[in-house]
Amino acid sequence: MEPEDIIKKVLKYDPKANTELIERAYDYARQAHDGQKRISGEAYITHPVEVAMILTEIEMDTSSICAALLHDVIEDTSVSYLNIKNDFGEEIALLVDGVTKLSRIQFQSREDAQAENLRKMFLAMARDIRVILIKLADRLHNMRTLSYQPEHKQKEIAQETMDIFAPLAHRLGMFKFKWELEDLAFLYLDPEMYYAVAAKLKAKRQQREEYVNELIEQIRGGLEQIGIEGDIAGRPKNIYSIYKKMIKQMKDIDEIYDKIAIRVVVDQVRDCYGVLGIIHTMWKPLPGRFKDYIATPKSNMYQSLHTTLIGKGGEPFEVQIRTWEMHRTAESGIAAHWRYKEGNVGKDKKFEEKLSWLRQILEWQQEVYDTREFMESLKIDLFDDTVFVFTPKGKVVELPKGACPIDFAYRVHTEVGHQCTGARVNGRIVPLEYEVANGDIVEILTSKNSPGPSKDWLGFVKTSSAKSRIRQWFKREKRQENIIKGRDMLESELRKRHLNSKDLMKDEKMQDIRVRFGYATVDDLYVSLGEGGVTINQLINKLK
Repeated sequence: MEPEDIIKKVLKYDPKANTELIERAYDYARQAHDGQKRISGEAYITHPVEVAMILTEIEMDTSSICAALLHDVIEDTSVSYLNIKNDFGEEIALLVDGVTKLSRIQFQSREDAQAENLRKMFLAMARDIRVILIKLADRLHNMRTLSYQPEHKQKEIAQETMDIFAPLAHRLGMFKFKWELEDLAFLYLDPEMYYAVAAKLKAKRQQREEYVNELIEQIRGGLEQIGIEGDIAGRPKNIYSIYKKMIKQMKDIDEIYDKIAIRVVVDQVRDCYGVLGIIHTMWKPLPGRFKDYIATPKSNMYQSLHTTLIGKGGEPFEVQIRTWEMHRTAESGIAAHWRYKEGNVGKDKKFEEKLSWLRQILEWQQEVYDTREFMESLKIDLFDDTVFVFTPKGKVVELPKGACPIDFAYRVHTEVGHQCTGARVNGRIVPLEYEVANGDIVEILTSKNSPGPSKDWLGFVKTSSAKSRIRQWFKREKRQENIIKGRDMLESELRKRHLNSKDLMKDEKMQDIRVRFGYATVDDLYVSLGEGGVTINQLINKLK
């Protein structure tokens, strides 16, 4: 493959790209790797060229493309960082240097530091997020050519990909990379299961494709009715995600929901909700399966409406609705928002804010074997608004900045939170409102005889999950009390007004009232009355 192939791709999305620089980087890499071969027997230059080509698929800037072409020269040839800096400038040199440093991390010690720690370290060490993107493309090409490695090496690299690189791609919202990395890793880790799932999917492919085309036509007709233009397509599910669902739900492939998924891409946000409305009139939505990621985007910037509908023969299918901008983010994640086009470095403030959790600059120290020590020694928040603390067994727990041991306890388990009587941080007893910091080892002291949470906790816990669990505990404890209180209040008021409480409080009558108020049970209605959510006058007016 020649540099012309790369240049042709780059010019499609960046007509002003510095093509002379790309050609120069290609020639430089070809000469530096001259005589080197890959395990496959191919000339080594084919690897950096393929990595650069992968980056053109997510429309990366010229500096990233050049760095991809040069990414192995410091590691594998006599070329130094200074050579690259002198020949290509500091920006490209720093990218190449960053990829080189990441390549030196040893991932073998999984027993003493779980993969999650390594992912944090990985992100934290990237001076420039583009370093991570080049590294992901490098890993993707290595996975595509893994068949040339000996079997033990295949398993080792595939496991590392599943533990580190696929979750990293997910965190950055790069789903195209994530799906391919997962499927390739799965192929080498469990070939028997991979081929079994793939064969079952293939056996039903024609039948599935016909059904998908039928659904697409019906949706198209619905969109025409409301005057919305959209691109409608079937979306294949990756093999590993289907396998994961089979394991999690303990079901055969034929019983898995949303193997069939349709994607609708429209121009504007309001059109997304218009499409959702018409689709819900055409098919019955499956309760509890609607998610609005437009109103509340995922942390990796992903936005879409998801709904699961009941189709022909009762078979569920999923529809995802998004705008074109959301679609680009869904496919390429961080890369879709990239603003490092020539001359624009760092000018997109909003984008920089979105990525603040990735922007801490850390220098590579000497090889660090203990990631806990690594995080503590740096004394720095790895992510601007997040802290990472450890359980006594070394598991990482992610919390918002300002969180306290109670937040940690509820993150571990609801009952640990409810039974919490105290906390130790780094071996010392601390008050429950103590603010935890990066690298702290938090141990929760519990007692089965604990009276339960205190209302004071609501004043200093930070996480919404801890707050809601504490409130739920008080609600549940008071529920029985409020049922009795609500029933007594109603009975007493009816007597006061000389109304027949026996007749008016019959189950049939109360069922009708609770439906009109929108409660699931009559007890829920009494609880609300006891708590003051519904007034006695409102209730009696409906009873009359």
